Amino acid sequence: MDWFNYYGLAIMAVIMIPNIIYAIKHKNGFVNMYQNRVVVILELIGRFACFVLMIFNIPYTYFNFWFDYALYIYLSVNGILCALYIIFWILCWNRDGKLKAFSLSIIPSTIFLFSGIVLASIPLIIFAVVFGVCHILISYRNAQCGRGKKQTVNEKLKDEVIVLFLILLVVCVVISLFWNLLN
Repeated sequence: MDWFNYYGLAIMAVIMIPNIIYAIKHKNGFVNMYQNRVVVILELIGRFACFVLMIFNIPYTYFNFWFDYALYIYLSVNGILCALYIIFWILCWNRDGKLKAFSLSIIPSTIFLFSGIVLASIPLIIFAVVFGVCHILISYRNAQCGRGKKQTVNEKLKDEVIVLFLILLVVCVVISLFWNLLN
């Protein structure tokens, strides 16, 4: 695979289509009630970096498929995850709650992280971890806030510490995995 990942483009299209349709049908359908600026900014950086890195392979930062039949596994697992994502969109279209929050945040996070690991794309792995932790947290907190629970300053600080800890933990694990692969 060269610098352009056609498979990644197709995966991104499948993920984005239900989001675009939902945004068109529900013009005022989503209000982000979770107001932790650090987490929201990290989530946006991770999101757009994952979008770009799923489609464009930056030379010397990815090592392509690194085991036998990796392309087939990449397409199969991502195909199943994309199908699950669409199924959950259909099931949760007019619902709110934790099922929608978790399913529609965990699945794309898993797609990005899995793709990064199978492609051995270091930046995609790092940004997928940042996106995943922040996106799942924001989705969960929005599901909580939607039920009228307001977040305190201590909860916001605790969320930031948890997010930073999880990001550091996962980055350390990823670095150790790559260190073991390269040695």
